[in-house]
Amino acid sequence: MGSPGDSQRSTMSSIDILRELIRRPSVNPMGRDCTDGTIMLEHRVTGWLEGFFRDLGCPYERQTTTPGRDNIVATCHISDDAPTILFEVHQDTVPIDGMTIDPFGGEVRDGRVYGRGACDVKGSMAVMLAVFERLWQSKPPTACNLILACTVDEEHTFLGVQELMRRGMAVSMAVVAEPTTLKIVDAHKGVARWKVNAVGLACHSSRPEDGINAIYAMGEVLRLTQRYANGLASREPHPRLGAATLSVGRIEGGVSVNTVPDSCTIEIDRRLLPGESAEAAHAEYAAAIASCGTVRCGPLWLDCPALDPTHAGPAIAALGRAIAAIRGSYEVIAVPFGTDASTISNRGIPTVVFGPGDIAQAHTKDEWIAVDQMVEAEAILWELVTTREI
Repeated sequence: MGSPGDSQRSTMSSIDILRELIRRPSVNPMGRDCTDGTIMLEHRVTGWLEGFFRDLGCPYERQTTTPGRDNIVATCHISDDAPTILFEVHQDTVPIDGMTIDPFGGEVRDGRVYGRGACDVKGSMAVMLAVFERLWQSKPPTACNLILACTVDEEHTFLGVQELMRRGMAVSMAVVAEPTTLKIVDAHKGVARWKVNAVGLACHSSRPEDGINAIYAMGEVLRLTQRYANGLASREPHPRLGAATLSVGRIEGGVSVNTVPDSCTIEIDRRLLPGESAEAAHAEYAAAIASCGTVRCGPLWLDCPALDPTHAGPAIAALGRAIAAIRGSYEVIAVPFGTDASTISNRGIPTVVFGPGDIAQAHTKDEWIAVDQMVEAEAILWELVTTREI
């Protein structure tokens, strides 16, 4: 539960909400050990959110994904015959390494709000909270029901949205928050990740012939991996998303310069197109390096499917009308990065990605979001939830 100090007034602007969220670190450990307390996780934001919903007096629940990491899901029910919209937004941010501003300052300057998560994606969360609060307080009789799900671990392994979907919900459409410059995203690539390990035999580097150098073995794997990646690029691309890709993002091996290494590991990032499965991509790659006898592919540790636009029509139409009502027109685009939307869409829910901010500002050393985009986003989402045209 949030502490009394985490409570706030019943009405706040989206900018004020954003500053409160930025001031509460919610850094994803990204697989690093967090038992020593130096990694900040999402619990400060979760506690603040619980105080926000508790002060409103609306129904909400916490959903534990792993110890200390909870989704928080609030509901505004208008009527039994109204459609229900899901707003989904993640609580976590990427780490703060290399930032040139106060990552948790929430400074407002020159029409921008600065801080880690301002763009990805606490700006969108603040907008969704402001819309939810206004809907709860006014309850227009012609409005939609609204579920606001604030999930954990989007930046690493998508645990939060997987738990949200495991529990099930009946909704007419979903809007997943990411910085899209107020455009509608109906398609994106998926991602699969796994490790590859080369096994050698350690010995003193003065007699390398007594051992088996795992880094040398990995060299052959890298050669075959690059050939495989080049082959992906030559396949028929998706008409909007382009080609599937594969990249080696990390390599680690050896314990000291004077020891022949007995282990070397790389990490694979495979971007998936609609219709591709992580399991098939993993198996195909394993076959491509099968000639390297002392090398083994580890299991998938991340499986985020692509967002297929096939069933997004109702969500595009509803959100498109709302955007056009505020901005005069709307645009539908595809993006290469992954989001929680594909997990939701795979449950048969018409799902789109939308939010203020530009992905170019996400994860940067001086991350920021434009105030005017937040104001427009709030007007658009209010139009969406108060117009029953889904």
